[in-house]
Amino acid sequence: MVGLGNPGERYRRTRHNAGFMAVDLLAARAGAAGRVDGDAWVAEATLGGATALLVKPLGFVNASGGPVARLLAEGSGAVSDLVVLVDDVALDLGTIRVRERGSHGGHNGLRSLVETLGTEEFARVRIGVRRGELPPDLAEYVLADFLPDEVLAVQEAVGLAADAVLCLLVEGAGAAMNRFNARRS
Repeated sequence: MVGLGNPGERYRRTRHNAGFMAVDLLAARAGAAGRVDGDAWVAEATLGGATALLVKPLGFVNASGGPVARLLAEGSGAVSDLVVLVDDVALDLGTIRVRERGSHGGHNGLRSLVETLGTEEFARVRIGVRRGELPPDLAEYVLADFLPDEVLAVQEAVGLAADAVLCLLVEGAGAAMNRFNARRS
C-alpha cells in the first residue's frame, strides 16, 4: 500500500497528503511501527490476514515513482499487487473511488508512478479533496491545509479509504468498487 503525499510538518494537514493520512491510519489500525528506509517510510503490517508493506515515499509527490520502484524491486514485488492511496481534486470532499487501473488523471504523483513503473496496471483508491469550485491556482489549493470545517469529512473519507483497501485485499477490486464507489462519508 502506497500513500502519496509530501514529507514534513508543513504539509501534514494538506489536501495533497490524503494518501499519507490513509497509510498512517492503516498502520495505526494494524499496530505497525514504521521506519525510514532510504527514500521512503515503510511499515510491515498484517491487513486482511496478509502481510503488506505500507509505504510513504519521502520525496515530494511528483517524485513518488523512484522509491516505489526501488521497494518493488528489492522485495520482488509485482506492480499488479500495488495499491496507491491518493488525493483527487476531481472528487468532492468525503468521496472515494476505487479503481483497478487507470490513467494518472493529471495527478503528478500518479504520473510519476506510471512513468517510472511503465504501466497503469495497479489499483488506486482516490480520496476526494475538492470542496466547491477549484481555484485557478491548483498547486496552491492542494498544498493548503484543510479548513477546520472540512476536517471531519476528510477524516471520514480517509477511514473509508482504509476500509476500501481491506475490502480490496480480501474480496477483490470488484467488491471494493461496488461497496465504496457510491459511498460518501
